[in-house]
Amino acid sequence: QVRLRQSGGGLVQPGGSLRLSCEISGNIFTVDVMRWYRRTPGPRRELVAMLSRTGMSDYADSVKGRFTISEDSAANTVYLQMNNLKPEDTSVYYCNADVTFGSTYSEGSNDYWGQGTLVTVSS
Repeated sequence: QVRLRQSGGGLVQPGGSLRLSCEISGNIFTVDVMRWYRRTPGPRRELVAMLSRTGMSDYADSVKGRFTISEDSAANTVYLQMNNLKPEDTSVYYCNADVTFGSTYSEGSNDYWGQGTLVTVSS
């Protein structure tokens, strides 16, 4: 079983910074892709940032230059550093990971979600 446990978030003033963390634990063979999403008023979550195991990253246009996704591979933890936060960044943020599970060899793959964490940007 694979679990994603999020931490961070909270209330911050416009222009401030926050860092979200997502610890990936369990029967992990490889973590292949890590992503951060956030809730939108519509039915779909917005992809905010992604980072592949090969080091490729991408960001939503709305956060480019302000947010940075990174990882500590030894700790199987992915981070989202959010700087110069704006009120429109207020949302529930979710981490998501494509994980190949297995102890010593690949037994399959699946994508997993964290529990979500609220970020509120307000003065």
